[in-house]
Amino acid sequence: MVGLSIKEKVTLSDTRSIKSKEMLSDAVKSLKQVMYKTSINRSYYTVLHSARSLLILKGIDPIRHDGVKTMMSMHFIRENILPKEVIKIFKNLLSLRSDVDYGDFEVVEKSDAENAIKQAKRFFEIVESARKQLIKELLSD
Repeated sequence: MVGLSIKEKVTLSDTRSIKSKEMLSDAVKSLKQVMYKTSINRSYYTVLHSARSLLILKGIDPIRHDGVKTMMSMHFIRENILPKEVIKIFKNLLSLRSDVDYGDFEVVEKSDAENAIKQAKRFFEIVESARKQLIKELLSD
């Protein structure tokens, strides 16, 4: 987003990070309620909002899911700020989410949902660490 101040970027980043945590909580709740497809969906959205919380700090705000993936690759993976594992998780959860949301005959096991949550937590931890570091750098300039 062009024209946002550093303070506005940090505020928006914080809002998106909170949303990411809420999605993760929803994923866990859905798992406990044996709503495995919903759990996978919420795990993916954990990752999406987490990624967007980081991208906005660089003034990048893609609209499409693939745009988020591409921008993460360009600005954080290629620059060795984040490990390649992050994009692998993003791609995997995006694919799973698409399958459960749009597939007519998808069968999802508890272990699938558990694994999705595990990946989402890992992604969030890695990205949140980088996000906090980038905020520190932005505010010290």
